[in-house]
Amino acid sequence: MSQKPNQQSVPGAILNEQQWNAITQAISGLNRDQLTWVSGYAAGMAAAQGSAVAPAITAPESAAPAATLTILYGSQTGNAKGLAQQFQAKAEEAGYNSKLVSMADYKPRQLKSETHVALFVSTHGEGDAPDDAIELHEFVSGKKAPKLSNTKYAVLGLGDSSYEFFCQTGKDFDERLGKLGAKALVERADLDVDYEAQAEAWISKLIEALKEDFTAAPPAAVAAQTGAAVQGAPAQTYSKKAPYTATLLDSQKITGRDSVKDIRHIEISLEGSGIQYQAGDALGVWFKNAPKLVDEFISVLSLDGDAEVTVGDEKMRLREALTHKLELTLSYPTFVKAYQAATGSTSLATLMEDKAQLRTYMAQRQIIDIVREHPGKISEQTLVEALRPLTPRLYSIASSQSEVEEEVHLTVAHVDYEAFGHRHQGGASGFLCEYLEENGEVDVFIEPNNNFRLPEDPNTPVIMVGPGTGIAPFRSFMQERDAQGAEGKNWLFFGNPNFTQDFLYQVEWQGYVKDGLLDKITLAFSRDQEEKIYVQHRLLEQGKAVYEWLEQGAHFYVCGDATHMAKDVENALISIVQEHGNKSEADAKAYIVELRKAKRYQKDVY
Repeated sequence: MSQKPNQQSVPGAILNEQQWNAITQAISGLNRDQLTWVSGYAAGMAAAQGSAVAPAITAPESAAPAATLTILYGSQTGNAKGLAQQFQAKAEEAGYNSKLVSMADYKPRQLKSETHVALFVSTHGEGDAPDDAIELHEFVSGKKAPKLSNTKYAVLGLGDSSYEFFCQTGKDFDERLGKLGAKALVERADLDVDYEAQAEAWISKLIEALKEDFTAAPPAAVAAQTGAAVQGAPAQTYSKKAPYTATLLDSQKITGRDSVKDIRHIEISLEGSGIQYQAGDALGVWFKNAPKLVDEFISVLSLDGDAEVTVGDEKMRLREALTHKLELTLSYPTFVKAYQAATGSTSLATLMEDKAQLRTYMAQRQIIDIVREHPGKISEQTLVEALRPLTPRLYSIASSQSEVEEEVHLTVAHVDYEAFGHRHQGGASGFLCEYLEENGEVDVFIEPNNNFRLPEDPNTPVIMVGPGTGIAPFRSFMQERDAQGAEGKNWLFFGNPNFTQDFLYQVEWQGYVKDGLLDKITLAFSRDQEEKIYVQHRLLEQGKAVYEWLEQGAHFYVCGDATHMAKDVENALISIVQEHGNKSEADAKAYIVELRKAKRYQKDVY
């Protein structure tokens, strides 16, 4: 039966079609604040229906947009995202309108419309922005960046002071936003690896600074505005602050006897924990400093290992603090400064006058080397205060739970070398590879990495570039694709020094090729010929096929060294697109940007 025109024909049977079309057309261009005002106006009209004289409805005197807080995060490992979420929760408690957005999903041109922006961003490599922040970082630094005289902002940067370009991305954003006319709400925070307490204080300060610009929204409204941002993966029972005590099942060397590298395959039991992880995630490992290293600190500085010290809010013996609570391997400027001040070392004072020379000096030495070379008198408590808190190390997970169930596997390079007449080991790698015995306990947690995920469609082809221990997540990818019965093509680029000594998981990869799961494997063993060959060279050799795969929708993944390898691979990728796509260099770079925005170019670099 046909329907008569102009009858009630829209959901709810309240409006006829013409009325519905008129209203939707009228409000289609309104923003959230304007829609809120219109809804109030309509409610007032409805309340006045029975009155002889309708009450006057006055529009706001100012046409200025209502204050809205936009929280942006650029995060390589998830720490900046976690702090952004923590800040939004505080903003919600205070009743502020807010929205939480990854910089990867944010349209840079929208910046000119913002009234209040809080940026949480990390720095990696040589002062590089994390992948999801690259586009926004380039936009605010470019000629198209708008004037932001009506915008207020705040920047929290995360970094590691042992690197030269500490918190550089945060500093860049702060400088550029200021030059564009935006007004800082609070002073920028540059936070080191032990950032929790300082971050909490900065967040509280920013919440206070926002008070005068925000009127509290009803809790229900705030929940509606923020709900979509905080929903997602279920909360983990265990976390960085509350890790799970797991046990070591196996630690097996997977490089040959004559290899220049000592790389271990490590299996850890999660039985009974209920912990879930996805291919692409990382495992956080809380380690203990080596007993010999702790003993040497106490001996060289003539300290009392049983002396009581205070670390944060806890009292404990010095030996326990040095073993469980304090960073003793990586060198960093704050230790040098504090140690020099305590000991009065003139040699260190001279070294500190030249920042470049100091950086080079620290890069070659662990903290124990500095103490050995510049001995002095320091009290137990002063030493504790000079050292920064121990922080967990993150390792890309090398397994899929679809295959290993209540286990998690890692591929760990044991840092172990001789220098300055002494043996040196990495803090976490030494603990995992040498000091942690079978069935020994290790505190762990899952660090999700949503910036390094397999395609949602299992039919999508993938290209994986993972030299050295960068192979780890691709082992998990293949286990997961195998379990999915994925039809998408898979191509691995792997490199290491020698074929006979360093082909990690060789039997497994050959099995995947034989079974047809791995369609192509391209190898680069740098020392098997006179001229060194690396994965970027193999990519260029295979450029035509690589470009064809990309044009077929392939996702491109890179895992490993951020300082050199990842940059060389990206330059090779740009050259491939330029040559085989017949594009200019600018267009080839734009092509790579589009891949990144579509989450088809993802990196897990360190």
